[in-house]
Amino acid sequence: MVVDSLLYTEYVDNVAPRAISVRSVEEAVVQLLRDCVRRLPPDYLAALREAEAREPSPLGRRVLRMLLDNAELAERVGVATCQDTGIPVLFVEVGQDVHFVDGSLPEALEEAVREAYRDLRKSVVRDPLLRENTGDNTPPVVHYEIVPGDRVRIATLVKGFGAEMTSAVRMLPATAGEAEVKRFVVEVVQRAGPNACPPVIVGVGLGSSFEGVALLAKKALLRPLGTPNPKPHLAKLEGELLEAVNATGVGPQGLGGVCTALAVHVESSPTHIAALPVAVNLNCSAPRRGEVVL
Repeated sequence: MVVDSLLYTEYVDNVAPRAISVRSVEEAVVQLLRDCVRRLPPDYLAALREAEAREPSPLGRRVLRMLLDNAELAERVGVATCQDTGIPVLFVEVGQDVHFVDGSLPEALEEAVREAYRDLRKSVVRDPLLRENTGDNTPPVVHYEIVPGDRVRIATLVKGFGAEMTSAVRMLPATAGEAEVKRFVVEVVQRAGPNACPPVIVGVGLGSSFEGVALLAKKALLRPLGTPNPKPHLAKLEGELLEAVNATGVGPQGLGGVCTALAVHVESSPTHIAALPVAVNLNCSAPRRGEVVL
């Protein structure tokens, strides 16, 4: 391709990328993570109170009240809501008109985690087989996406691994259909039982590829509770899945009841004609979630 150098120079000169210091990103992420670990989202707490009001099991209601009391105490005293302070998963949306200055963005994100976890449990090991702890909870899991505009949006899930270890992916054939998707989602929640610390939030990914469907399921957990998928057929599926999951009787902390899940969120993407990929990613009863925009 031949590029007219004069036209190219004029184009570049007319574009004014917004400069953002990675130091400001680092400071924002430190505060974001500290807040998430100690303060649970308001929409989740509202859903938990509603669950307490409708849970018929006395033991289930007691568990839900304990979760609410724990959340209130953690925020008031400034301690972690759960002993498993998890692994930070960062979703970084970078506007295409942004220019980062003053250093490396990946290094700034890693330093932010290191600082935020200075007085928290370190849960990350350097090698999955050798099991040596990194000592500072780094590195985080980071997903980058380029989007229009000149802003940076960073969302996070601080993922404890009780729920993470009970999550699953299944590559269904295209002929499987919606009924098989529902069976798989319910099966994952039932198999998780108390190990996922219910009441859970169920993230479901549909479509894409093997690795893409898992990311869709995780992204589904970023959506505020009570916000249905904008596609009517997926919103309907979310409601049907929530009803089916709560009919399992797993209940709060696996002790029985109707409040096994507070929400089911489904995200979808185009996929290959041969497949119906489905992934289920569970979030526990301490769903650490937040975002910051620069």
